[in-house]
Amino acid sequence: MAKTKQQRKPLIPAATSSSSHRKRKADYYDYSLLAVIILLTCFGLIMLYSTSSYMAELNYGDDMYYFKKQAAISLACIVAALAISEVDYHILTKFTGVLYGAAAVLMILVKTPLGRSANGARRWLNLGPLSFQPSEIAKIAVIVCLSYMIVNMGKKVRTLKGCMTLAGMGGALALFAYVFTDNLSTAIIIFCITAGLIFVAHPQTKPFLIIAGVGIMMIIIFVRVLSSSMETSSNFRLRRILVWLHPEDYASGDGYQTIQALYAIGSGGLLGRGLGNSIQKLGSVPEAQNDMIFSIVCEELGIVGGVILLLLFAYLLYRLFFIAQNAPDMFGSLMVTGIFIHIALQVIFNIAVVVNLMPNTGVTLPFVSYGGTSILFLMAEMGLALSVARQIKFQESERLL
Repeated sequence: MAKTKQQRKPLIPAATSSSSHRKRKADYYDYSLLAVIILLTCFGLIMLYSTSSYMAELNYGDDMYYFKKQAAISLACIVAALAISEVDYHILTKFTGVLYGAAAVLMILVKTPLGRSANGARRWLNLGPLSFQPSEIAKIAVIVCLSYMIVNMGKKVRTLKGCMTLAGMGGALALFAYVFTDNLSTAIIIFCITAGLIFVAHPQTKPFLIIAGVGIMMIIIFVRVLSSSMETSSNFRLRRILVWLHPEDYASGDGYQTIQALYAIGSGGLLGRGLGNSIQKLGSVPEAQNDMIFSIVCEELGIVGGVILLLLFAYLLYRLFFIAQNAPDMFGSLMVTGIFIHIALQVIFNIAVVVNLMPNTGVTLPFVSYGGTSILFLMAEMGLALSVARQIKFQESERLL
């Protein structure tokens, strides 16, 4: 994630005619990243079964209902990620416009009869046998497209016009996610990825720090005014802020899930009740297998289990950071940087919601929460990161020779 004032590397690395070099390219792989992905996936499947078995038996007559679906999707997605890692990531430079346009069109289609509602939100799209959230595609689209644009812009990225162009492209997808899928949390993530990529590509940090400081101050002022002047609101997003500020006042209503999640964490203590022994998963925490699964992790495995999970995420982010720092070109570096920002944001948002450090956003915990769409596109991102990592190893072997 080095600043762009350093000499830019070429978008497409020079090809080599040496068959021995091509053979060595296939011999190198970032097995550390692959291992932590598999560990997180296996950890997630174990916790998913433990969390969802009671409600799955109650609702579907099969305690492995959620587990079997997630396990099958996870296995297929890991295989797909391995396949993606074998493809040169530079091929994406030919399809950036198509990817961006597809993400926008698919989100618009959610408002048509092809859209489907679930849990009170219309965010899904049905295309034949496929059912997915198109806003997840937008996350990959903004990562790939902005990375390509920054490389092509060169020094123009330092100008106000360049920054506004990038912000406009990313902001448009964020706006589409909010307007057409009614998904504010995804819109925020897309916008933060956009801001993060511009920050990394721009040689100056002071303007961004000033903007961030002003933004934080405005949010604090807004929250204080809201908490002092409003006790009720018909807007569900404003109610979430009120619930976040005073969850005990809404314990029997909108704050029920938050209170029960905190009970789960508190009752787990240091070492937890033991795997499978959660009490709060027996209906007290609604949809515990989704965005509140971390509370069940802490209840069953204690603070120790929660810390271990966070350490796995920390190592995953470290590997992505390493790949971004050592990528063979700027396009690969920025793309992995975007993946890093995305994973970090989702982990931070999810855990912050569970421990009531921020209002409920509905963001899932990567690789752990239940959801086929989330796993599919997360694994696609991991495949791209592995593809970039393979190029690093290849160039290192060339230098050694």
